[in-house]
Amino acid sequence: MNQAIRKQGRFVQPEIVSSHFHIREGDQVADFGAGSGFFVPTLSRLVGEEGVVYAVEVQKNLVEKIAETMRHHNLVNVQPLWGDIEEVGGTEIADASLDCAIVVNTLFQVEDKAGTIAEVSRTLRSGGKLFVIDWSESFEGLGPQPGDVLTGETAKAIVETAGFVYEQSFDAGDHHYGFGYRKP
Repeated sequence: MNQAIRKQGRFVQPEIVSSHFHIREGDQVADFGAGSGFFVPTLSRLVGEEGVVYAVEVQKNLVEKIAETMRHHNLVNVQPLWGDIEEVGGTEIADASLDCAIVVNTLFQVEDKAGTIAEVSRTLRSGGKLFVIDWSESFEGLGPQPGDVLTGETAKAIVETAGFVYEQSFDAGDHHYGFGYRKP
């Protein structure tokens, strides 16, 4: 094993972490705070030709980058969307239309964490799944500054206060936590 990898530990790997999502072909899925689209190819493969992946991002240059990558890889089931995930109704996703939503390395960055979870809730159908993955620590200059780390306990409290039902914790790497929820 490469010494740098051994020193850094395991980071979030979409193809491994997404096995906890139990996404089925035909599902409607959204990545809220998609960034450059790190999870999007894996999600696209999981939903198959009949499914849809919404890659929602507030930075327009990243939305354009996702769109370019998806065209290059012919991922026709991906819809890159510009949207404000901190505002209820801030995305173009229809009410109660999603089977699954993911929020990866995003909650620590947004100012209105409760607003973000409210927007996710608006878009998820009853019984839909929400998966939250975020940094458990600041690690050698990667991720959030130490004062900006959102603890797992705080993240759970925010999501559960919004009415989601906690279902599972899962291994998201050495420097992240992962939680799964269900919308009642």
